[in-house]
Amino acid sequence: MVRVDRKTFEQYVADALASVPRRFRKAMHNVVIVVEDEPAPQLLAEMDIEPPDTLLGLYQGTPLTERSWGHGNTLPDRVLLFQGPHERAAEDEDDLVVAIGETLIHEIGHYFGMSEEQIEEIEERYWRGEDDDGGG
Repeated sequence: MVRVDRKTFEQYVADALASVPRRFRKAMHNVVIVVEDEPAPQLLAEMDIEPPDTLLGLYQGTPLTERSWGHGNTLPDRVLLFQGPHERAAEDEDDLVVAIGETLIHEIGHYFGMSEEQIEEIEERYWRGEDDDGGG
């Protein structure tokens, strides 16, 4: 287990977002990334998640692939990252940074309408250092 203050955790999130390939970052519109302490008990219940399982992140919104021509004038989609579960699962700060990156990439994949299998394939390539367009 690792504990960091909120400012440090949010910096790790910002660093992870900066490492997402530019073409994906540029394609993201009207989406916010929010750090919360813990997933709400009612959210876990809605998703049928029971201890010891938990939730590291969640995409809330309408994936790009499901939007119609009339989609617009809406509140931003949200990618939630839960600090507590990340900290409890991490062995050290390096492990925490990796987990934040994996969760962020996973939830951004849902924003783009990707399946779990597609997201897993992208995560594997990402962590092997493949398919990078230079970041920044």
